[in-house]
Amino acid sequence: MSSKNKNNLDKIVERDLKVLWHPCTQMKDHEDIPLIPIKSGKGVWLKDYNGKKYIDAISSWWVNLFGHCNPYINKKIKIQLKNLEHVLLAGFTHMPAINLSEKLIKLTPKEITKCFFTDNGSSSIDAAMKMSFHYWKNKGFSKKKKFIALTNSYHGETLGSLSISNIDLYKKTYKGILKNTIMVKSPDCFYKDQRDSDKKHTIKIFDEMFKVIKKNHNEVCAVIIEPLVQCAGYMRMYHEIYLTMLKQVCTKYNIHLIVDEIAVGFGRTGTMFAFEQSKITPDIICLSKGITGGYMTLSSILTTEEIYSAFYDEYIKLNAFLHSHSYTANPIACTAACASLDLFKKLDVLKNNLKLSNYIQNRISHLADHPNIAEIRQKGMITAIEMVKDKKKRIPYNWKERRGIRAYLYGLKNNVLIRPLGNVIYFMPPYIITLKEIDKVVDVITGAVNEATK
Repeated sequence: MSSKNKNNLDKIVERDLKVLWHPCTQMKDHEDIPLIPIKSGKGVWLKDYNGKKYIDAISSWWVNLFGHCNPYINKKIKIQLKNLEHVLLAGFTHMPAINLSEKLIKLTPKEITKCFFTDNGSSSIDAAMKMSFHYWKNKGFSKKKKFIALTNSYHGETLGSLSISNIDLYKKTYKGILKNTIMVKSPDCFYKDQRDSDKKHTIKIFDEMFKVIKKNHNEVCAVIIEPLVQCAGYMRMYHEIYLTMLKQVCTKYNIHLIVDEIAVGFGRTGTMFAFEQSKITPDIICLSKGITGGYMTLSSILTTEEIYSAFYDEYIKLNAFLHSHSYTANPIACTAACASLDLFKKLDVLKNNLKLSNYIQNRISHLADHPNIAEIRQKGMITAIEMVKDKKKRIPYNWKERRGIRAYLYGLKNNVLIRPLGNVIYFMPPYIITLKEIDKVVDVITGAVNEATK
């Protein structure tokens, strides 16, 4: 690095640290851990101001589906920019919102007929909670005010979404101002009896959910669940039979099933939506992250005609769902989302992802023999490698050792962006990644594991 480039980079970092407070960050860390200013992106690659490149192996927090600065999405956004940048969606409409709603509804089961837009993942969860509660209120079930969620779950950072989450790192500090939620043991298979299959373990664990629903159903609006993968919960995974059984019990006991597809939707688990693998129809579906291909913030809630109809009434009844965001269904964001959905067809993404996920599985399988790797787990284009102190007993490393940071720094040094969740390194790339680029990431992850566990 030339002295001139270093000075320019130092000035950028200095300016940043004077004014910016970064998310999910202990800012004091940046006294020792480098802040990386990014100048540009292309495909799976990010480039900093010194020209150093990094493979974005985590899709920039799981949002980027088709690479940075995708030519097709760029083209569609440029066309939209010439016509309309934004208009309120109350009393007005526009074609990008209509087109996107039609596309999303076409992708879901026939019972799903309506699309409601919000701004981001957390706000979609909040709106879904309000929608479920308000539905039961309009129907005369005034006692239904509670929600059921899973341990190890994560649904967002707003007070509503954080209330139904269960990871102390994010939640514990704010417990005093959060809504009480009924928590049921997660069906994740990490600590299962090794004599059991994933399916058998999941069926055993479901018994607790059944008992909780049976006992509390008169007071419960909905069960909220991340289908198949608890992403922020260290990428823990479970068998799809859980959702099948859950939907049956929710229907029997008059409770909504809300699926949080924010991180796992749009092809991440191998199907367009993760809940499809259980062959169920949720009552409410929350979508965000990859919805725009990683371009802009946008989220949507898909629901049934039954729920929609409960709010359709004379104004004086005051039954309307008066939830709104200023940038609801922003035309540019909706255009990006429509373009992203176009690419699923143009590139035959789900079929190609199957080939990529199989290749990743084969390339990374050697780490299963590592003395400090407890498990390699995979659902579609999500692969997680869990580092532990004791492999046989699955005893984790002390979190204060921050071994994930060692892996992260090793990755940066070797041109790959990985951002471990505690002691779990995960690989969640854009779908346009090549086999050669996968090889590079796997080699770096292998080195990162060795660095973090020594």
